[in-house]
Amino acid sequence: MGNITVEEFTRLIAGVTSRIAGQALDGQLQDRLNAEFPAGGAEFGRIFEACQSAIAAGWMCDREAGGIRFSRVIKPCEAIHGFSVDVVVMDSLKGPHHRHPNGEIDMIMPLDPDAQFDGAGRGWLVYPAGHAHYPTVTGGKAIVLYLLPGGAIEFTK
Repeated sequence: MGNITVEEFTRLIAGVTSRIAGQALDGQLQDRLNAEFPAGGAEFGRIFEACQSAIAAGWMCDREAGGIRFSRVIKPCEAIHGFSVDVVVMDSLKGPHHRHPNGEIDMIMPLDPDAQFDGAGRGWLVYPAGHAHYPTVTGGKAIVLYLLPGGAIEFTK
């Protein structure tokens, strides 16, 4: 894929958010994402490649805390239908407890074949509004992309 720009990445993500804007964050949306953007599909693959390219280029996941590399790649904006995009790289560890007032959509991209995020492998995981958790990667290293409606996240004190 070569060096991808933030603008190109935003267009890639808009291809997903344009199809899910205004949908309730629930199990139905999770099923829909896994059907429309399957883990083995071209669109999923392009986003995965783009993340790997941007991480290698140094503008994505350019911060580190507690063994987690992370960054807010895109602030909530109209271009991606009011979502924000955060990307993390985690290797078999538990992250800080937090709550999602508006819910969370996770795109799980294992770098090691057995890596899972919150017990889910490669694909999409959707949490409803108000969900709270310790984000946990087991079985190796994974990239996780988070779509947050309105960019809303509350870290537990």
